[in-house]
Amino acid sequence: MQPKANNNLLLAAGIFLGLTLFAVIASNAAISIKEYERTVTVKGLSEREVLSDVVIWPIQFSAAENDLKALYESLDEKTAHIKDFLEKNGIKSDDISFTSPSVTDKSAQQWGDNARAEFRYTAQQNVTVYSQDLDAVRNVMGKLSELGKQGIVFTSGSYQFQTEYIYSSLNELKPDMIEEATKNARKVATKFAEDSGSKLGKIKRASQGQFSISARDRNNPHIKKVRVVSTVEYYLSD
Repeated sequence: MQPKANNNLLLAAGIFLGLTLFAVIASNAAISIKEYERTVTVKGLSEREVLSDVVIWPIQFSAAENDLKALYESLDEKTAHIKDFLEKNGIKSDDISFTSPSVTDKSAQQWGDNARAEFRYTAQQNVTVYSQDLDAVRNVMGKLSELGKQGIVFTSGSYQFQTEYIYSSLNELKPDMIEEATKNARKVATKFAEDSGSKLGKIKRASQGQFSISARDRNNPHIKKVRVVSTVEYYLSD
């Protein structure tokens, strides 16, 4: 019976030593993993100022007559006059388009007072310039008052008839801007590591923010500011 008891004792001692060794190894591994998981998350910014490469310029004018036929003739005459004016000032014919006029019959309206309007019919017509020649368009914008002096009544104020400037070449900027944002993020992370007495390791994860395009300022909507922010998480080590 005694040899069997001794064997059991030796087996128990072996198991105990094995478990103890495993616990030490696992503890050291956990400490190593914990140290390896030290990270820093930083952001890198890249910005560019660019000129818009497309302009959409809606021109809205109105006309009023008591005779419907005379109204449409007036609209056609004014439309042709505006088109001729634009072309003489450097706007290509293919860059000019027209929409159907919106006509209102005052006598058919059932609201308001019963006072008789001076003109039965009023209409609004839209001429739109869609061009890549910003210089030519911005130049003729300042001359539009010349047509006003000739009796053409322009209307404005509606949001849908505001001039729109577009930058359509973003894909050409993306690679350089992403690279710059990533480099700037690494500079910040390196400085943080140095200040904390650590060394900067590999990237754990990175995400690219959305590119944004906005007017540089209220007075220069044709000048755009392109912006992107990249977020990068780096490992740190002693």
